[in-house]
Amino acid sequence: MTTTRRTFLTTGAVGVAAGLATPALAQSAPIKWRLQTYAGTVLAEQVVKPAIDAFNTIANGQMEIELYTSDQLVPTGELFRAMQNGTIDAVQSDDDSMASPTEVTVFGGYFPLALRYSLDVPALFNEWGLDQIWKEEYAKVGIKHISAGSWDPCNFNMKEPVKSLADLSGKRVFTFPTAGRFLAQFGVIPVTLPWEDVEVALQTGELDGLAWSGITEDYTSGWSKVAPYFLTNNISGAWIGHFFANMERWNALPPHLQQLMQTCFDQSHYRRQWWYWAGEAKLRVEGADMTLTSLPPEDYAKIEEAAHKFWDEIAAESPLKAKVVEIIKKYNDTMVKAGVPYRY
Repeated sequence: MTTTRRTFLTTGAVGVAAGLATPALAQSAPIKWRLQTYAGTVLAEQVVKPAIDAFNTIANGQMEIELYTSDQLVPTGELFRAMQNGTIDAVQSDDDSMASPTEVTVFGGYFPLALRYSLDVPALFNEWGLDQIWKEEYAKVGIKHISAGSWDPCNFNMKEPVKSLADLSGKRVFTFPTAGRFLAQFGVIPVTLPWEDVEVALQTGELDGLAWSGITEDYTSGWSKVAPYFLTNNISGAWIGHFFANMERWNALPPHLQQLMQTCFDQSHYRRQWWYWAGEAKLRVEGADMTLTSLPPEDYAKIEEAAHKFWDEIAAESPLKAKVVEIIKKYNDTMVKAGVPYRY
């Protein structure tokens, strides 16, 4: 048959159409993943569900992520191992809560007074080199570090008002492992519980308060009614949280689904930036449940001094930790020198 421009275009179009149709025919069922978050049911509606819903919609039947909330499949402290062995495919958490066996775990969650604002987190990871460090450390243990983002600050919300450092002594407080280690020097008794049990523990007296979130989560989670005193002095201006995946499962995904997941999770970080930023201010002003208290400046100065000593203690534990601490120090020094609005 003589090939003409007309027959070439016709047969070529048929070939392209057939090529486009092949992947859809080859994949009769969507790829299924299970992701568990650190967050309880109510909080998950805000901090992760919108991203999962968006991913599942855009994936258009090629892949579906099933979302599970705090402790639903495995306890939060077992999240890392469950992801590493493939029991679950992906996790949203901080390093600290999921008991990650890496050199960088101590910096996850709330590393005391290393961060002032939520934007400090993406700046440190995307411009100051922390992202590459995290990716390398997690690759060593078979985990894909997808991305890091900021959540809310870490304030105390208590059953009784805190107006001095002495008021914290002997108080049983639900908090993160590293934050608890730091706060113990002030007489705080750190307590670890399943997220869903916290409200009842406050009601029964098992807990005196929390150093786990900012005021947005206090209201969202219902804690504002059972621990109604909010200390405005935080021990961190933002929480460092991440999305992770089992490396083998991640590598098995086609590149366009990897990129889609990355994009949806990055958008999730962005959503939390404005949700928390707006909520922290609005609820301090308009929230009806909580009474605000503050420490005397000299007491908060003691916490700041203790935090810098804590940084040095952590840096002395290994060369990699020293490298991360040095980045945090240089970053904060730069922000102070830059002045308003970076630091006041």
